[in-house]
Amino acid sequence: MKVKVFFYSYFKDLTGCAVAEEIISENAKIADLMNQLYARFPKLTAMANSTLIAVGVEYQGRSYVLREGDEVSLFPPVQGG
Repeated sequence: MKVKVFFYSYFKDLTGCAVAEEIISENAKIADLMNQLYARFPKLTAMANSTLIAVGVEYQGRSYVLREGDEVSLFPPVQGG
């Protein structure tokens, strides 16, 4: 099945793109998708522990089961002062 992945902020620089379409297996979880993305975009691996992940408009954990057509957004941690 297909999902669309959107990269925000400097994740665009790490991947070289703003959007990617990924083919994943049925019942794949966000963790599975992230492993696939780390293989495709190795520079993302450095942010593995601090990436914020949303599906649609809701933040989700890595155990969330993805569905056909989901739109996944990846954000770096928010910093401020």
